[in-house]
Amino acid sequence: MSGEKLMPCVLITLLGLTLMESAHGQHMSDEPCSVQILVPGLKGEEGEKGVKGAPGRPGRMGPPGEIGHLGVKGQKGIMGHYGKIGPSGVKGVKGDMGDAGSRGPNGDPGVPCECTPLRKIIAVAGIKETDSKVYLLVKEEKRYTDAEVYCQGRGGHLTMPKDEGANAAIAGYITEAGLSRVYIGINDIDREGHFTYVDNSPMSTFSKWREGEPNNAYDDEDCAEMVAVGDWTDVACHSTMYFVCEFDKDSG
Repeated sequence: MSGEKLMPCVLITLLGLTLMESAHGQHMSDEPCSVQILVPGLKGEEGEKGVKGAPGRPGRMGPPGEIGHLGVKGQKGIMGHYGKIGPSGVKGVKGDMGDAGSRGPNGDPGVPCECTPLRKIIAVAGIKETDSKVYLLVKEEKRYTDAEVYCQGRGGHLTMPKDEGANAAIAGYITEAGLSRVYIGINDIDREGHFTYVDNSPMSTFSKWREGEPNNAYDDEDCAEMVAVGDWTDVACHSTMYFVCEFDKDSG
């Protein structure tokens, strides 16, 4: 074997041998060669799972899908709970005064007032007096206009303090009666912010408004009251309270 020169061996598979024999025919058998044929071995055991690879690049965005069909409208749900009441809004601007209404028909003539007997009754009752006035405290709660009608029906008006002496006398009367406030004959019903006495006389020489008054709170305070210390405040005319009437004294 050492002296012989062998042809190179060819390592082929079964498939490769078949192809070579068909291609070369007799030439393959004339040349001495050692042929080794490899056949597939048995399937090996499954290997271990490899490490997860890095994420691939995002793919291209696909075409938009078709518009879906409109779903069926669901049933109306039950009503929810009412929410909390919100805070009160800002007070609105007071509107303009409306046009005056047409004049109503004249009323029936009133019964003549016999004022002198009434004043004697008041005086006997120990009603407050000044040099020129007699004051009657009425402990019957009425609205402002009803209180003035009551006083007029007896020959007077709601009291109209026009100086410090009269104001102090009325305040003392209220305090002695154990009251805190009463209606007095002052209002700005005809013209907002322009207070006059109930007999339409102007308030030009005296006033006793408490500090910060009149303030027309809630745009609804067109009448006036006196508190026990003698100060005045504006109030709503539809409130009901006690009141003081005043009558002129007989000059004789």
